[in-house]
Amino acid sequence: MAKSKARVYTWCALLLLCVLVLIVCLAVFVRRKCPAGTFSRAAVAADSRTCSEIGRDILQRGGSAVDGAIAALLCTSIINPQSMGPGGGSIFTVMDSSGKVKIINARETVPQKFKPDLLKSCPKTFQLLSGSQWIGVPGEIRGYEQAHRLYGKLPWATLFQPTILLAREGFPIPQIQGRYISHVDTNQTQALRKLFSDKDGNLLKTGNTVRFEKLADTFEMIANHGADVFYTGRVAEDLIRDIQEAGGTLSMQDLASYRATVTDAWAVPLGEYQMYIPPPPAGGTILSLILNILKGYGLNSASLTGELKTLAYHRYVEAFKFANGLKKHIHPQLTSEQMAKKFTEDSFADNIRNLISSDKTHDPQYYNITPHLDSVGTTHVSVLAEDGSAVSVTSTINHIFGSKVFSPSTGVILNNELSDFCGRVDNLFPGDQPPSSMSPAVLKSRSKTLVIGATGGSMITTGIASTLMNHLWFGKSLKEAIAAPVVFIDSKNALRFESNFDKNVIKALKALGHKQEMSNIFYNVVNAVEQENGCICAVSDARKLGQAAGY
Repeated sequence: MAKSKARVYTWCALLLLCVLVLIVCLAVFVRRKCPAGTFSRAAVAADSRTCSEIGRDILQRGGSAVDGAIAALLCTSIINPQSMGPGGGSIFTVMDSSGKVKIINARETVPQKFKPDLLKSCPKTFQLLSGSQWIGVPGEIRGYEQAHRLYGKLPWATLFQPTILLAREGFPIPQIQGRYISHVDTNQTQALRKLFSDKDGNLLKTGNTVRFEKLADTFEMIANHGADVFYTGRVAEDLIRDIQEAGGTLSMQDLASYRATVTDAWAVPLGEYQMYIPPPPAGGTILSLILNILKGYGLNSASLTGELKTLAYHRYVEAFKFANGLKKHIHPQLTSEQMAKKFTEDSFADNIRNLISSDKTHDPQYYNITPHLDSVGTTHVSVLAEDGSAVSVTSTINHIFGSKVFSPSTGVILNNELSDFCGRVDNLFPGDQPPSSMSPAVLKSRSKTLVIGATGGSMITTGIASTLMNHLWFGKSLKEAIAAPVVFIDSKNALRFESNFDKNVIKALKALGHKQEMSNIFYNVVNAVEQENGCICAVSDARKLGQAAGY
């Protein structure tokens, strides 16, 4: 009897082992069936291949999605220093493995002291603004600290090491960085010009070796001693001295009192997805409004044929025009959170959709347009980790090379974020954050995850809305949707078409009364990661010559 029971137990154990082996084989088979160019476990989409790979390597070492994002951002501060760095600010949208989503807001703030008539010096038309008077209190490093404290797995210092090594050893200037170095060649930017000059004083060019040795020193101190060294320690002292010597008003107290905030993300239904976005002063509210207006039209792949394509883009343009009319009102200084949330509701979008005419456009006053300036700049990183957690983070120093004020003691390029208040508010208040188009988003359904965000200042909303319209409704792949030519509706409601936009649609839109302006340069860049059916597609926008990485 005992031997019989032993045989039964043995057979049961063998059967269980066979089932486990079968499950493992199936799991391996499922992973292997992912199409070429996709990944089975995790991916990072930054705006350069180098930084995507650094983020991926951190994930492979057991790092969290936040760890990978921070490492990729640190890398971007030297690969694309014209876009972001420790002298700027960022907004994180973080989804943990349980599906809970938080916003970490580390945007720059107005210092305690600032030029009283600063807003009177705002230009009437867009231009790149430089000068120390526009510098906001940088929040970038505090944002990293808060994100890592809540979600980090690897040691803090580990995230800095790849960039420190790269900054010290130097690397060939990438094409995108090289394209913008000429912007530092002015009499007012001698310190920054020196950073990008050779030993004979000639400006470096694409392919020349560039080193960021002072920034490497600063990163090493932050890695070893924590974020406090940037806000209350030696780095802070050096940074403030350099800013004040350049005529800036920032003080040690400004840095010491800076705090990154953590809040719940706002959730907006979008078809099968819940779309998680950051609240004002970020741009998630405007993005959700545009998408809510468009989803009521029942767009699909047939919407890209014949006259239906013109109608689809006409309605898309009209949605943006109404959104432009609301931009000035969506800021904590002017609108309560309760009122701002109403702008994300279907009922509000329904009301605006009813105001859209299918056969014509209207004068600016119909959309309640108030003058404001468009902006450019920023970088974005999208990350999806093995455990299903995700990070969508947008970071900026605002315009190209920010204020163009360079701190030679620390290697930090300072932002010009206060210029984002131009045309948007009437007064500045210490601690206030500028309105922003930043909209790092995570879309989650029962079976899919889409991590998406964009760069390009005012074109951020354009990039994300265009991509989601083309991908979710028109049926294009994620890569095709990001590559699709865009139309940007500027602050005066003029249409600016990317060079390869459908000429027939342009002609038809002009016939409906839309005004066109010429634009030679488009800054919209979308980086996204999507998981579906166990496979991960990651795309870095070719407009910035980006390339994603995963495994």
